[in-house]
Amino acid sequence: MKEIEFAQVKNTFSMTCKVEAKINTNAETIWALLTDAKGFSRWNSTITGIDGSIREGERIRIHVPGTERTFRPRVLNVEINKHMRWSDGLAPLFRGSRTFELRQSDDKSTDFIMEEKFEGLIFAIVKNRLPDFKLIFEKYAFDLKSEAERALV
Repeated sequence: MKEIEFAQVKNTFSMTCKVEAKINTNAETIWALLTDAKGFSRWNSTITGIDGSIREGERIRIHVPGTERTFRPRVLNVEINKHMRWSDGLAPLFRGSRTFELRQSDDKSTDFIMEEKFEGLIFAIVKNRLPDFKLIFEKYAFDLKSEAERALV
């Protein structure tokens, strides 16, 4: 695996974006960063703030640069140090779902996988107005990798 890899699949009613990064630290260190709502914007340049608690069943409020819109996903499918999902919307109209997965390797590194799927009837109308997720996802993974590995230096 290259340091950071991005893939995207788009069709009429859905789009899936995925980024993978090999991070040279343990899953616990990465999980701590991914679930610290108050500290998120300190290390992640793609998010200006998160209100709420990143834990099972909670609805959080995510603020991102360049828009006044607030995203309000619910945190689901949490397995500490392994995976979680943030999901919002109303199927079949429009739903966005972002999954985070951590896979601990034998060499003490962790594979970080973040995948987001947008789908629904409204997606067909708004898809050409969406930002370039390649840049956003790669920056997200780079920021996470940099912060998680910073403690090793």
